[in-house]
Amino acid sequence: MEKVKLTGLSADEIYGLIEPGGFTREHALKISNSLYKKGVSDLSIIPGVSRHLKEYLQERSEPGICEPLSSSSSADGSVKFLFSGRPNIKFETVFIPEEERKTVCVSTQSGCRMGCSFCATGKYGFHGDLGAGEIVNQVIVCQRISPITHVVFMGMGEPLDNTDNVLKACELLTAEWGMAISPRNITVSTVGITPAIVRFLEQSPCNLVVSLYSPFASERAKMVPAEKKYPVREIIRIMAGFPLKKKRRLSIAYMMLKGINDTEQHLEEIRKILSGTGIRVNLLPYHRLPGDEHSSSEPGLMDHFRQELMNSGISASVRRSRGADISAACGLLASGLSPESDI
Repeated sequence: MEKVKLTGLSADEIYGLIEPGGFTREHALKISNSLYKKGVSDLSIIPGVSRHLKEYLQERSEPGICEPLSSSSSADGSVKFLFSGRPNIKFETVFIPEEERKTVCVSTQSGCRMGCSFCATGKYGFHGDLGAGEIVNQVIVCQRISPITHVVFMGMGEPLDNTDNVLKACELLTAEWGMAISPRNITVSTVGITPAIVRFLEQSPCNLVVSLYSPFASERAKMVPAEKKYPVREIIRIMAGFPLKKKRRLSIAYMMLKGINDTEQHLEEIRKILSGTGIRVNLLPYHRLPGDEHSSSEPGLMDHFRQELMNSGISASVRRSRGADISAACGLLASGLSPESDI
């Protein structure tokens, strides 16, 4: 009999596994807390449960915690991990330490099928969706370094191309019986898949970021193919009209390329489409890919965009780059992976 992987199961699902043995939901809560909060990878040492329950679990299940194959550390303290939960399914995770916050940037797919030309993950190709357990496992492993305060779904893959597993992962991360991370500290980033965005807004209390690239539809479509089917202006309209719960944030990520999308015309159009929406803007530096002639906008120009947006009543910030020296910064994940290589 194939054993059930516990990582990825809710407390109710764990209860469904052990209830036929005469065990209670309280037992299931002890198991889920040990798994998600403490990262217990040996069922024989789960605290507060009987030997009989431990033996029952060991016969039918396994923790399902996947250890990283390798790691690399950045000069800024960021750490990138390489995982392979299944054959030919490789994915990377980044732990980003800061003074008051410890963030994990998780992947949701091995590769990506969105085809955005400014992203190394898209060039790696698509190799499969990650399950909710594989997504949360990335946070469990990073938790060994330091207690995690924030999670961002900004690693490999398009999260809303894997909506079921992302929603389940968000539940596991935020539930009291799970990792108990505040929903306002969890952010899901997407290039924009309209039906999935509506579903996410309705079913999850976590934050949402949409990658804009350009406020001009024809220009955006050349770099973000999803624009052709799911126009970002319609997505912004949906976001602006969605009733927000307290402290939930809806944002636009704007990666700035020198001489490409950083003109005054772009700034004015961003003002036009976001004014009065309550949607904030994160301005991101561009990280050059191998063989790429493009470069990031100058820091002074990025600050100019930020200030002008704020002067227009639009909340804006410039995101500091982390982990670029180990290809862990935004847009660089998978740049060092070979689809054909064995692990």
